[in-house]
Amino acid sequence: MNTFSKTIDLLSRSMDVQSMRLDVIANNYANAEVPNFKRSNINFESELKKALASENKKPSLELARSNPMHFSNYDPVDYRNVRPQRVIDYLTTSKDNGNNVDPEQEQMAALKTQMLYNLFADAASFQFGQVNMVLQNS
Repeated sequence: MNTFSKTIDLLSRSMDVQSMRLDVIANNYANAEVPNFKRSNINFESELKKALASENKKPSLELARSNPMHFSNYDPVDYRNVRPQRVIDYLTTSKDNGNNVDPEQEQMAALKTQMLYNLFADAASFQFGQVNMVLQNS
């Protein structure tokens, strides 16, 4: 996979995650007054970062394995296998009715998520613009 296709794939995945995150935020906001409702969040970026780091982190001494059941000290994770995880926050309670949704925080999260989506869309547009410019000049 070349750099361009990897970049576009990462931007596309990031935009998909932001869309999922907006759905989760909307669900949290809609249930802000439901007793015992627990807010959800999407975890993706930290796992993606670990996967991308594992691709370039080959040890200086790789262990030889005489049996396929032996553990390897180098096990890179393909970033394409990383999936967003919906996580429910059971640990906090901010209201007397057991609910932990703060509408103001959800609105701020929605704004941040929308801005990130726009940033990723602009970055993808820039990438395609660069390719278009190269094609026009050749």
